[in-house]
Amino acid sequence: MPLLPEAGQGRGPRNHTRVDRHRPSASSTEARAAKARDLLQAAFEDLSQDQLKRFRHKLRDAALDGRSIPWGRLERADAVDLAEQMIQFYRPEPALDVARKTLKRADVRDVAARLKEQRLQWFGPGSSALLSVSEYKKKYREHVLQQHAKVKERNARSVKINKRFTKLLIARESAALVDEAPELAEEPEAERARRSDTHTFNRLFARDEEGQRPLTVVLQGPAGIGKTMAAKKILYDWAAGKLYHDQVDFAFFLPCRELLERPGPCSLARLVLDQCPHRSAPVRQMLARSERLLFILDGADELLPGPANAAPCTDPFEEADGARVLDGLMSKTLLPGARLLVTARAAAPGRLQGRLCSPQCAEVRGFSDKDKKKYFHKFFRDERMAECAYRFVKENDTLFALCFVPFVCWIVCTVLRQQLELHQDLSRTSKTTTSVYLLFITSVLSSAPAADGPQMQGELRKLGRLAREGTLRHRAQFPEKDLERLELRGSKVQTLFLSKKELPGVLETEVTYQFMDQSFQEFFAALSYLLEDERALEAPAEGVGALLRGDAELRGHLTLTTRFLFGLLNAERMRDIQRQFGRSVVSERVKQDVLRWVQEQGQGRPRAAPEGTEETEAPEGSEEPEEEEEGELSYPLELLYCLYETQESTFVHQALRGWPELRLERVRFSRLDLVVLSYCVRSCPAGQALRLVSCALVPPQEKKKKSLIKRLHGSLGGSSSQATTRKPQASPLCTLFEAMTDQHCGLHSLTLCRCRLPDSVCRDLSEALREAPALRELGLLHNRLSEAGLRVLSEGLAWPQCQVQKLRVWQPSLQEAFQYLTGMLRQSPALTTLELGDCRLSESIVTYLCAVLQYPGCRLQTLSLTSVELSEQSLKELQAVKTAKPGLVITHPALNGHPRPPAGRSSAL
Repeated sequence: MPLLPEAGQGRGPRNHTRVDRHRPSASSTEARAAKARDLLQAAFEDLSQDQLKRFRHKLRDAALDGRSIPWGRLERADAVDLAEQMIQFYRPEPALDVARKTLKRADVRDVAARLKEQRLQWFGPGSSALLSVSEYKKKYREHVLQQHAKVKERNARSVKINKRFTKLLIARESAALVDEAPELAEEPEAERARRSDTHTFNRLFARDEEGQRPLTVVLQGPAGIGKTMAAKKILYDWAAGKLYHDQVDFAFFLPCRELLERPGPCSLARLVLDQCPHRSAPVRQMLARSERLLFILDGADELLPGPANAAPCTDPFEEADGARVLDGLMSKTLLPGARLLVTARAAAPGRLQGRLCSPQCAEVRGFSDKDKKKYFHKFFRDERMAECAYRFVKENDTLFALCFVPFVCWIVCTVLRQQLELHQDLSRTSKTTTSVYLLFITSVLSSAPAADGPQMQGELRKLGRLAREGTLRHRAQFPEKDLERLELRGSKVQTLFLSKKELPGVLETEVTYQFMDQSFQEFFAALSYLLEDERALEAPAEGVGALLRGDAELRGHLTLTTRFLFGLLNAERMRDIQRQFGRSVVSERVKQDVLRWVQEQGQGRPRAAPEGTEETEAPEGSEEPEEEEEGELSYPLELLYCLYETQESTFVHQALRGWPELRLERVRFSRLDLVVLSYCVRSCPAGQALRLVSCALVPPQEKKKKSLIKRLHGSLGGSSSQATTRKPQASPLCTLFEAMTDQHCGLHSLTLCRCRLPDSVCRDLSEALREAPALRELGLLHNRLSEAGLRVLSEGLAWPQCQVQKLRVWQPSLQEAFQYLTGMLRQSPALTTLELGDCRLSESIVTYLCAVLQYPGCRLQTLSLTSVELSEQSLKELQAVKTAKPGLVITHPALNGHPRPPAGRSSAL
C-alpha cells in the first residue's frame, strides 16, 4: 500500500507510516480539500530548503488556464503557507496536479512520484479535476466524437454521421442585403449557394469586407431542410479538428425545445456540465474565456416572446428558466464573447431579429439537383431501383422541386421503395408537401395487415389529438402519462411515429416521447381537425380558430401546421382520408372557416397608394420610407403557399377576393416560390393587383463546366451555326408570365419596383403582354431597364392584342431609350395613360414626343410628367399640344401657371 511520508528535513532515508484507508471520506468538498492540503504539506516538508526555494521559483511560472500565483505570495511561503495558497488558488485536486508537475520541473522526481501515487490512492484514476482546461479540451473533444459519431435514422437505426450526412446548398447572405434592395436578377457570385463542406462551414464565421467577424450566425431554412443535421455535423467536424482551428476550445449543442420544456430552473453552467464526460469538469474555467466557446442553439424559433419583466440571464451560474438562459445567450448579456450558431425555420428570423445581436444569416437551400440523385442512390443502394425511382420523380417537375427538402426526399423514397417492392404503380399525384406526407401515412396503413386496419385507424386519430394538443401548447415532449391517457402506450403507431427520449428531471430521469420529426407532429395536428367529431371541435380551445387566429407573433410555430391544414382541404385528398380512415371527415365547416380567415387577413391591409404617392417609388438617393415590420414583408408569400397546397383553383379564386392587392417585398424567389406564385396568379379573381418590390431571384444551379476540348471546339467556330439558331433561354419569371396569359387569370395590375429586370425577363414579359387577357396596368419603377429591354417591352405593348391601358415608367436613364416608347404610342391599340417619372427629357426628345402625340393613330388621353425635368422650350411645345388637342390631359407642375419644382427633386413624392 502506498505510504505517506512523515514530516522531516532533508531527503535522506526516512521512516514511513501506513495511510489509514478508513480516514474521513473525501466525498465532501471540505474533506477533499483537507486531504489535498495534507498531501501537499507533507510533500513540501519532505524538501530541503534549496529544493523548496527552487520549487517556489518554478511555481511562479506554472500557469493554469493562464493564471499563476503572484510572486509576492510565494517568496517567503513555508510548507504550510504554500499548501494553503495552492489549495485556495487552484482548487484542491488541480493543485495536486500543478504541484506534481512543478516538482518534476524542479528535479525532485522522487517526491513527485510519491505525490502522484498518493493522489491516485485518494482521488482515483482519471479524475478530470486533475486536468487543466487545456488538457480537458482533448478529453472533451474525444467525448463529443464518441457521442455524435452516429445519428439515429428515422427508422431508429443508427448510422455513422459521415455516412448519413448529405451535403446541402448553403448561401451566406451579404449583410448589405439587409439594408439595400436586391435585384430581380441572378445574385452575384459571392452570394451563390455553396455545398455544405468543411470550407463552407468555416466561412460561416469568416470576416466580412470590413474585417469584422460575426459572433452570431443564423442558419435558416424550411422544416426538414437539414438544419439540425448540419449543426450536428459542424459540432462533429469541430471535435475532429476540421473546423475553427485555434479559435474554439469548447462547443456545445443545445436543443432549444428540450431546454424550454426542461422541468425546473437551470443554469448555463449546469447545461454545459451535462454535456461533459465527467461531473467534475472545470466548468468555471471553461466559461471564463467566452471568446473561445461556441454554442449551437438548435431550433431557436421555438422561443416565444416572454413577459416584459423577464430580463435575460446575465450570470452563467444563475439558476433560471430555459427561456431566460437562451435570451441571455442570444442578446449577448450572457457570455458576450461567445460564438452562437442558431438554427431557425425560414419564417422565424424576422421574429428573432429583436433578440439576436448583429446576426449574420445563412440560408440552407437543401439539395441541388445533383444532390437529389446522390440521395436516391444512397437510399436505395440497389442501382436499378434507385434509377427507376429517380427517373419517375424527375418527370414530375413539382415533386422533383419539393425534393430539395431532405425530409421530403426521405418520405418520397420510402413510399417509392414500398411501391417498387410490391410491384405497384408509382403514384403521380403528389404536387404538394401535404400530398407527399399523406401518401406516406396511407402507405403505412396499407402495409399493415388487414386485421389491424381498424385498430390503427383509431390509434392514428388519437395520435392526431396528441399532436394537436402539443402543437397548440408549444410542446414536443410528451410524458408517458399522456400516452397512457390516450391509450397509445405500446401501440403500433407509437413504434412507427414516436421516439423515446430520456430527459434529466428534478429528482430522477424523466421518460418522454416525441414525434420522429417535428413536421410529422405538425402534419398529424392538421389532420386531427378533419378526423375529430364535430362536437369535439366546438370548444374554442380545440377548434380551427385556435390554430388560425390569435397573436401573430405567437403563431410563428404554427406556420407549417396551417399549411398542412390547407393542403388537406383538397377534395381529392379528403376522399383519400375518408377511404383510409373508414369514416367521414369534418370538411365543409372547416373549409369555410379557413376561407373566411384568409379573406379576413386581407381586410385592413394597406392598399395601393394613390397615384403619385407610392412610397416605394422614391427616386434613387432620396430618403427611404419607413418599412413594415420584418416578418410582415413576405407574409403574403406564406399565405400563397397555403393556397397552393389546396390545389383547388376555385378555392384560391374565392380566397384572393379578400386580397385585392398582393404585395411581395424583399423576397428572394426560389424556383418553388415562383411555382407557388404562378399557380395563385393563374387563379386570381378579376381586378387583382400584384406588386413585386425589391425582390431577387435565387440563381439557377451552375451547369457542369464543359471540357477543354469542347470549349476549344466552340471557340474555333465548330458550333457557330447552332448558336445562331438556338432559342433564347427562358427567364426564371417565365412561369409567372405564362400564368398571366391563362384565360382564367384576372390579374389587372402588375407593378415591378426596384427589381432590376435583365433582358431575358423583359423578353418574356413582352410575350405575356401580347396575350394577358385581363392586364390593364403595368408599372415599371426604378428597374434599371437596359435599352434592349425597353425596346422589347415596347414591342409587346404595341402588339394589337395587348390590353394594357395604363403604363408607368420611372427610370433616370429613360432618355436613352425614349424613342422606343414614343414609337409604341403610334401603334398601341389600348394605351390611354402614360406616366413618366424621375428623369430628364432633352428638347429634341420632347419635340419628337409632341409630334407623336398629334399623330392621328395615337390614342393617349393622359400624359403625366409630374416628376420629369423639362426646359422652358419643351414646356412651350407641350402647352401648344394641349391647346391643339383639348382631349389630351398633360400634367406637369410648370404647365398652366404652376411653379416649376426645383431641379433634381421629384415633386410627385
